[in-house]
Amino acid sequence: MKQYIKSIVEINDNRLSRYFSYFIQALILISIISFSLETIPNLKSQTKTLLHSIEVFCVIVFSIEYLLRIYVADSKPKFIFSFFGIIDFLAILPFYLAFGVDLVSLRALRFLRLLRVLKLVRYNRAMNHFTSAIKSAKEEILLFIFITLILIYFSAVGIYYFENEAQPEHFSSIFESLWWAIITLTTVGYGDVYPITLGGKVFTFFILMIGLGIVAIPTGIISAALTKSIAEKESK
Repeated sequence: MKQYIKSIVEINDNRLSRYFSYFIQALILISIISFSLETIPNLKSQTKTLLHSIEVFCVIVFSIEYLLRIYVADSKPKFIFSFFGIIDFLAILPFYLAFGVDLVSLRALRFLRLLRVLKLVRYNRAMNHFTSAIKSAKEEILLFIFITLILIYFSAVGIYYFENEAQPEHFSSIFESLWWAIITLTTVGYGDVYPITLGGKVFTFFILMIGLGIVAIPTGIISAALTKSIAEKESK
């Protein structure tokens, strides 16, 4: 019985496994749509009841799926503390917490329901390629994040010294200048904070050039890793 259940809940090429996979994916999408509809103001009581019933049904199915995956896991602790195990648990946690916490706290916890969308990663081959690519390029990505953080700090320090005297209300400290550094390096440029001194403008020009490179680097890293991941899986 355990092997039979495992052949269904785990990703396999048999028909029941595919039907189970499609069913769970459909429920995830329905749950996310239901969650979004709940935010519409002045919903009718019948609609609220229907949405709650959908949520209860989804949680029951997800709970059964979670327990079955624990049951068929070769190493139960390993599954429970794995990425997908934690996601499966957090996806149903807000519903059960609703019985033991006040409504104010529950509103803060309900966003955890959005983690259900991450459950789709398990069933989507394209997302599997993406996660494999992220894992294979994790060292390069971590290095990129480290360098980016250094550049953000360097930018904040630089713009602080150029603009502090001219705009003390916007660049009163290096910490206040971090907001400008982030939106400039990411090339967003909201326009709420900008340099007015000649030195600040020249410094911003170079930071913007660096920012363009920062946007392009992770794209190249992930693209190369994706290509490698797809090629490796196709060769198997």
